[in-house]
Amino acid sequence: MQLELLELIFLSDKRKHLLLFLKDGPKNIDEIKEALAVTSTAILPQIKKLKEKSLVVQEDKNYSLSLIGKVLVEKMQPLVSIIDVFEDNFDYWVERNFQGIPPSFRMRLGELGKCKLIQPDLDRMFELDPEIVENLSKSSSILECIAYFDPSLISMCQELARDGVKLSFLMSGPVFEYYSKDYLEDLQNMLVFKNVKLFLYLGELQIANLTVTDRFVMISLFPKSQKHFDRESLIGYEPLALQFGSELFDELLRNSTRITQIPHE
Repeated sequence: MQLELLELIFLSDKRKHLLLFLKDGPKNIDEIKEALAVTSTAILPQIKKLKEKSLVVQEDKNYSLSLIGKVLVEKMQPLVSIIDVFEDNFDYWVERNFQGIPPSFRMRLGELGKCKLIQPDLDRMFELDPEIVENLSKSSSILECIAYFDPSLISMCQELARDGVKLSFLMSGPVFEYYSKDYLEDLQNMLVFKNVKLFLYLGELQIANLTVTDRFVMISLFPKSQKHFDRESLIGYEPLALQFGSELFDELLRNSTRITQIPHE
C-alpha cells in the first residue's frame, strides 16, 4: 500500500528533517548525515522513498527538493515549527487561554522557537524572576504590556528609565487604575523621561504580560480557569521570537491611546 504524502512526510522524523534541511539548497550525503546525525544505512532508505514520490531529486551526488517538494516544504515549515513550540511546553499551552492573541499571530506562534518555562517560586510570587531581572537590566529598549497588577514592575521600570533605557509601557484599564491610585508619583515621574512612553489599552486586554527587549521576549497567558493566575511565563531568545514579540506589541498598540499626563487626585 502506497504511502500518502502526509504519512510520507510526517510519520518519519528522518524524512521530515531531511526535507526541511534541503530547503536551503542541494546537499550531498555527507552533509545530510552530519546535519541530521544519521548513518547512511538509516537515511538512504528514507531518501529513496522521497525520490519515489518525486519530492526529492538526485543530480550526481547531490540531493535537492523537486518543485513539488519545495511547495510542500514551504507550507510544512510553519506547521512543524508551531508543533515544536506546543510540544516543548504542552501542559502550559493546553491550560492557557490565548484568545487574546490576534488570529494572525496565533498562526505564527511557531516563530517563538525554543522557549523556557519560567515558574515563579510560590514564596516569592510578587518578585520578578532573577533571570528576567538580569535580562531587563542588560536591555537597551523594552516593550512592556501588562494586564495584571505587579507592584515590583513599576519600580524596576522606573530604575531602567533613569538609566536611559527606551521604554514603552502598555497597561490595561484596571492596571492603570491600580498604578494611578497606589503609584501615582511613580507614573508621573516616569512621564518626565523623554525615553518613556505610556499607553492605555482600550478594551479588555487578555494577554497577561508581554515583554519584548533587544535580548529576549517573554509572554504570560491567563489560565483557562480564572480562579488563579500563577504568573508562569515562556521566555525565548531567538531573533525570530523577538521580531514576533515586537510585531505583536505593535498590533496591541493599535487598540490603545498614549498617556501624556496623569492628573493628581
